[in-house]
Amino acid sequence: MIPFDPLVILAGAAAGGGLFLLFLSLYGLRPRPASPDTGAERLRWFQSLTTRGAIAAIAGGLTLVVTGWPVVAVGAVLLVIAWKGFTGGAAEERAAMKRLEGLAAWAESLRDTIAGAAGLEQAIPASIRAAAPMLQPHLRALVDRLRARMPLGDALRMFADELDDPSADLVVAALILNSRLRGPGLRDVLSALAVSAREELDMRRRVEAERRSTRRSVQIVVGTALAFAAFLVIANRDYVAEYDSLLGQAVLVVVAALFGAGFAWMRRLARFDKPGRILAPYRRPEPAEAVSP
Repeated sequence: MIPFDPLVILAGAAAGGGLFLLFLSLYGLRPRPASPDTGAERLRWFQSLTTRGAIAAIAGGLTLVVTGWPVVAVGAVLLVIAWKGFTGGAAEERAAMKRLEGLAAWAESLRDTIAGAAGLEQAIPASIRAAAPMLQPHLRALVDRLRARMPLGDALRMFADELDDPSADLVVAALILNSRLRGPGLRDVLSALAVSAREELDMRRRVEAERRSTRRSVQIVVGTALAFAAFLVIANRDYVAEYDSLLGQAVLVVVAALFGAGFAWMRRLARFDKPGRILAPYRRPEPAEAVSP
């Protein structure tokens, strides 16, 4: 084992941070529209990051104690933080499909309510009870904005930002146009959008079934590589003794970079890329400046 030299540990941390910044520059972050509930979103993100950070710190510390390799310890920290991404967004895709199914049912419920000679402002509150559980909080927020005398078009735009789904944008866009024009044909449009949403849901279910095997392959490859490396370190320490030197640590940086690039590429193959939205994020209109006489 190499001694716990602070310079060596700092060099390993710098190398790991450089790899992380390299992957970030290559793949970037997916842009997300502004949400009116940014405080709650940031709190949930911070809590998730704190939990993963604690687990990553424990994993990195154990790896450093067992191997004595700072580069591997930093790699273990990054692996724990990025492990959720190796599933290729499976949980997000399942949530998106549930949201799409609930959106189709809500469009049908809204169509039937409007058929009873109710206006759009009266039909939206009446449709909350029959809506899917994941849509009800957003619908209640929409109704609260309407009761606060917010224009229907602006309230619907904020509702679309909260859902953050291209299919929801189609339904909301139809409702916004109807709120402005007040013309007939909304029931037919909602029926067509509900049918289109269910067809898209069937297609995404078939695609998800095919991608599930790709995600499983990614997890098997990652798990096998980690298990084999751990076996060599624990069972055959003499075989990997060359990595105890500074030159060996430098070689590990290159090896870790190659593994990281491969894992990122496999994750890219298994990830579902959501199409872009048709509605721009809602921005509150700025108050007009007072004109001096």
